[in-house]
Amino acid sequence: MNINLKFRSVGPVVLLLLLAGALFTFAMPEKNTPPATTDVNVNECASACGLPSHVDLTSGEYPVQRTEAEWRDRLTDLQYHVAREQGTERPFQNPYNSNKQTGLYRCIGCDTPLFSSTDKFDSGTGWPSFFQPIDERMLGETRDVSYGMERVEVHCNVCGSHQGHVFPDGPKPTGLRYCINSASLSFEAAESPEAVKALVEAWYHE
Repeated sequence: MNINLKFRSVGPVVLLLLLAGALFTFAMPEKNTPPATTDVNVNECASACGLPSHVDLTSGEYPVQRTEAEWRDRLTDLQYHVAREQGTERPFQNPYNSNKQTGLYRCIGCDTPLFSSTDKFDSGTGWPSFFQPIDERMLGETRDVSYGMERVEVHCNVCGSHQGHVFPDGPKPTGLRYCINSASLSFEAAESPEAVKALVEAWYHE
């Protein structure tokens, strides 16, 4: 009898504690959750703002020039191989493929803002994928026929660093998939799409 009474008195308390714990867990946000759909146009400054004073895309040369020694001093071995020798990192085994944080992706060679998390999607390929760059002027394209394939290679137009390739099989609204190496990028986290936009505008106003 005493045992039954004890369970009867403890049972509701335990049930309430479990329910409270479940509600608390449900309310806790996951880490690195995908950015919410937003109406903020991070790319607005690309068409509305002039280029920074140090970026001249009309000279026929990349605005940022470094010696091989300077490149090797700036980049890790993997970054150098990918960005300067047009290498390719391993799929899935790279830091930004599954990155769902809100933020700005910059060129590893010169810090030019190239992609926004608001334009990133999971392509299932194992590499970070975006359906558009922040500013098309910042990316150059060349025909790539290596490995018996014909592809379109993309590189930073400010320093020439190889980024990856672009394919015509992406999602709306562009139908493009920019398949980019994590080793060619650096990532700057931001609290919101508005904060990403502010980072982009700050670069254009340098």
